[in-house]
Amino acid sequence: MFTHGYDKFMGYNTMVSVFPDPIGLGSALSLQMAIFAELVCAALLVLGVFTRISLVPLIITMIVAAFIVHGADPFKKKELALLYLGCYGTLFMTGPGEFVLQKYIPLPIPSFNWLLK
Repeated sequence: MFTHGYDKFMGYNTMVSVFPDPIGLGSALSLQMAIFAELVCAALLVLGVFTRISLVPLIITMIVAAFIVHGADPFKKKELALLYLGCYGTLFMTGPGEFVLQKYIPLPIPSFNWLLK
């Protein structure tokens, strides 16, 4: 996912005018949110920092990609977004596991520890 976000980030000036606006927020904001999810949140996920929180934008991005942007397309076009969605949903439900950097960062809000892991 990181490479998708990096490509969007590097080609921002050319993509901003042609990027789809699937939920009515404008092409520029839709592109910025996709870049944030695919670049920043994917990096946080790989590092194991705020895993569940970083999965929320990724899950939303994949839902929009699969069911709104590629809603009328054949399954082959939706397949990758649905695969990522399944992986992200599974990670959200099961948590990050043992090998995360988050273990070494003190959590300030004890009642939300399950979400911040």
